[in-house]
Amino acid sequence: MSASTTADRPPGGTAANGEEAGRRVEEIIDHLTAEGDSEAAGAAEELVRVLMDFYGTGLARMVSLLEAPRAKGDPFAALLDDAVVTSLLVLHDLHPEDTSARIARALRSVRSYPVELLSFDDATGTLHLRSAESSGCGCASTAAAGRQEVETALSCFAPEVTTVEIEGAASSQEPPLLQISRPPSGALGSAPASPKTP
Repeated sequence: MSASTTADRPPGGTAANGEEAGRRVEEIIDHLTAEGDSEAAGAAEELVRVLMDFYGTGLARMVSLLEAPRAKGDPFAALLDDAVVTSLLVLHDLHPEDTSARIARALRSVRSYPVELLSFDDATGTLHLRSAESSGCGCASTAAAGRQEVETALSCFAPEVTTVEIEGAASSQEPPLLQISRPPSGALGSAPASPKTP
């Protein structure tokens, strides 16, 4: 990159404000275009659009949540329950909760496929869960959709989770015992009593 594109850069390589950030983006794209790398310039423009949409959505969600009646009591709680806002906070290491709390928050947000937290391995990023007994009809399509919903929530609230393992629901009821007893007198199929002789 030419020296002109790095001039007046704030310490640490971060933009001081929106105007500076916009100028830096234009400089980088102009530099790529001048170098004849139109493909890279197009990719850079697309990247900027994606990031602008992402951050714009996050800011809009923040404003909406803070204006909601629920925010009057604890405005920060409403922000932490939102997947988009949380993903931004986690991305910039601004989220006040640790990994365990954010995993629990993510699982609570999945209403259609409840699961039970078993364990989380920090070293491997593997989360072990158990599906609840009341989750769906038990068919493969329902389980697949539920897993996808769980993984999507975790990717927003706890990106530290890289692998999700879900066990089947544990049965809490023992199979009923078959009761065998003599039928009562007069029951269907029982032989009538023999009359007594005088």
